[in-house]
Formats: sequence, C-alpha cells, structure tokens
Amino acid sequence: MRTWTPPLLVQRVALLLLCAAYLQGGIDKAWDFHGAVAETMHFGLPMPTLVTVLTIVIELGASVLIIAGVYRWMGAVALAVFTLAATFLANRFWELPLAQRFPVENAFFEHLGLVGGFLLVAWHDLRGRRFKGPFTPS
Repeated sequence: MRTWTPPLLVQRVALLLLCAAYLQGGIDKAWDFHGAVAETMHFGLPMPTLVTVLTIVIELGASVLIIAGVYRWMGAVALAVFTLAATFLANRFWELPLAQRFPVENAFFEHLGLVGGFLLVAWHDLRGRRFKGPFTPS
C-alpha cells in the first residue's frame, strides 16, 4: 500500500479536478437520462439512446480509471478522444455570427486544453509503466 505523501495527494487532487466535469456530466446524464437523450438528439447524432449510454459510460468509466490509476493511460486517451470529438461537434464557433462567437470559441479552446491535459496524463502513465509493469496502479 502506498503512503499518502503531499506530492501524491496533489496528484490525486489534480486528477480529480481534471475529471470533475466528466464525473458531473456522467452523473447528471444518468440522473436525467431522457434529458440527456434529448441533448444527443439536438446534435443530430444517430441512435441517440445508445450514444447517450456510451457517453455516460465513457465519462464515468474513464474518469474512474484515471483517478484510481488502473489503466490510467487508457482512461486518459478515451477522454481525450471523446473531448476532441465533442468539441468539434458542440463548439463550432466558426459557423456563428461574430457577435455570438466569443464564448463558444473560448469553450472550444478550453476543451482543446483538456485534450492536451489528458494526453499528458496518458504519456506520463505509460512512461511510468515501463519501470513498474503494466498492471501496477499509479
């Protein structure tokens, strides 16, 4: 068992904060499933019920992997790909009139920052696994 040193505590808090929006989003979607399906339909995605279920599984499951440190890299890559796809789907600022563009453009680039953060988490985890073995929690 690991000792909870200040650097480890900071790491866990940082990972929790990085995943906070996905935990909240997954819980909210599960709690109001019909509203989540309606949101999926709003974006014109096919098979909205299935897509909503997959969204909830990805948001919650990948967050748990990241926070728990079990296959952290896999959870981080999953949320990076999910966030990148969702960003191009939901934050298409280039299609908006100039007066409405700023908040959506800002959200677009904030989400790209999250993608970069998740890729760094995956890289760091895979780099560390070279020395520990593939099934050791980080």
